[in-house]
Amino acid sequence: MTANESHVDPAAGGRYIVLKKAYARQSNASHPTRASDWTNESAGGSQRRSLESITGMLERIGCGYLVLNGERKVIEWNAAARATIERQGEAAETASALSVGLRRLVANVPVHFLPGSLSWVVIRNHGDRPVVLNEIGVVAHDGTCIVALLDRENRAAANPQTLQRMFGLTSAETHLALRLAQGDAPLEIARSWRLSRTTIRSQLASLFAKTETKRQAELVALLGRISVLP
Repeated sequence: MTANESHVDPAAGGRYIVLKKAYARQSNASHPTRASDWTNESAGGSQRRSLESITGMLERIGCGYLVLNGERKVIEWNAAARATIERQGEAAETASALSVGLRRLVANVPVHFLPGSLSWVVIRNHGDRPVVLNEIGVVAHDGTCIVALLDRENRAAANPQTLQRMFGLTSAETHLALRLAQGDAPLEIARSWRLSRTTIRSQLASLFAKTETKRQAELVALLGRISVLP
């Protein structure tokens, strides 16, 4: 299940969105979290769509992101970004708190978040100086830039409906694939779902056959690549 919360932040001079994502074992596959259709008055519709295409991809691969305005204040973020900032010991409940948390995170790193850029802040371990990589000219030319936050806790999740369409998976096989992608072991999944080992092993064998993979690691790697798809 997914839920979006849209807010207006007067201090940042714009709007921001908190994206919440949760997965529940249901008969119907859940949809991936997407940005809502709010429009920034300082940018055209095509620019907003360009921005949403990038943030949507980052959301799908489980990566945190912060959208900064021309004053380098946070105006939009997702739940993964908030969790990443909180893991660094910073407050992350508001746009202003996230702005402060980001500045502290990169305080000892020579970095410039240029207008129209996508910057990757890679956090290897808590307390380490992050590595910052920049891509220029990938966002709307309105002073907006995106900061992607990547650490070891980021998890990608493929769209259940995409998995079913690509490989013809059943609902049970889809749920199993998503749990495996999260790092859960088959026997652990069997216990949590109160299923026999035989049932889980049968579903896993079917997953291997339909995805043309031979090992669990190969299957998980495939699911990670598919997570970028809508």
